[in-house]
Amino acid sequence: MSRHVPTINTARATLRAMRPSDFDRFAEIWAMPDVVRYIGAAPRSRDVSWNAFLRNAGHWQVTGFGQWAVEDHASKAMVGQVGFFYGARGLGEDFDAVPEAGWVLTPDVQGKGLGREVAQAAHDWFDRVITGPLACMIDPDHTASLRLAERLGYVPLRDAEDGAGPVRLMMRKSPPQV
Repeated sequence: MSRHVPTINTARATLRAMRPSDFDRFAEIWAMPDVVRYIGAAPRSRDVSWNAFLRNAGHWQVTGFGQWAVEDHASKAMVGQVGFFYGARGLGEDFDAVPEAGWVLTPDVQGKGLGREVAQAAHDWFDRVITGPLACMIDPDHTASLRLAERLGYVPLRDAEDGAGPVRLMMRKSPPQV
């Protein structure tokens, strides 16, 4: 089965399918200590990044949704990823049965509102095309991601342990009412 990955443009970035030529940058991003500080704490090796890169591509084929590469308009560089996936983390049926949202940006673009811009665009697409509840898992010390999740309509489900330490599981049953 072949599925098209939609392209979404925001004011400052393009959310697009990851390309084979993106892998070196993908691996570079996931090896950055400041990127992974709140996501398992250890930079990824190139082989672990390769498996994640392939999993991202395959997710679109199997589920009809996945993660986009975030390409900055100004630099034309891939500066992160955003989107949805099934994590199958073994954290309970109330969490594992729901698609997870995730967002990752390089340190040079963090703190400028780009995370909210691209995460909102991805969520708007999900709400139009897939619909349904979403979950996310965030390190309880990652205040910026917790604030973003709340703005996107997530509320705490419970705290848990994921092998790398404590995490806050959050749920978004429907889009927030504006």
